[in-house]
Amino acid sequence: MASDKQDGAPDRDQLIEDARSRTGIDEAMIEQLVRTFYDRARRDPMLGPIFEHHIHDWDAHIKKLCDFWSSVVLTSGRYHGQPMVAHLPLPVDTPEFDRWLEIFADTAEAICPPAAAALFVERAHRIADSLEMGMASQKGEIRRKQPRPARSLPKDRES
Repeated sequence: MASDKQDGAPDRDQLIEDARSRTGIDEAMIEQLVRTFYDRARRDPMLGPIFEHHIHDWDAHIKKLCDFWSSVVLTSGRYHGQPMVAHLPLPVDTPEFDRWLEIFADTAEAICPPAAAALFVERAHRIADSLEMGMASQKGEIRRKQPRPARSLPKDRES
């Protein structure tokens, strides 16, 4: 039987194992990060009301976000959704994305080893930039990528 992957291309299991060995990230760490972050974000005066208004089944939301982050950092392929579509109706803009990133960076650095925290935060910045620019585009706005607050960057990249 022929394989669908190209000769020499690593398969998904190899990619996941490579990410785990380089960063220490595994599914348990992803779940701890997601749960801790959303516990903090739900208590935040800026973000908490947005989440409480739009998320009605937190168990399902946490599971979906664990699948999302597993796909983002481990290339597990578990997430099947459309983040842009999900975020379009939300009342969020630069201040909310900046605050999300600050809480996310603090959380990642508190519970993850440095290499894992750096990877999570780097990916979070890419995601926030993409969502923010995409949401602005849907409103007919053209935005450039803006610098984020230093508090939202991994500590080794602040300067």
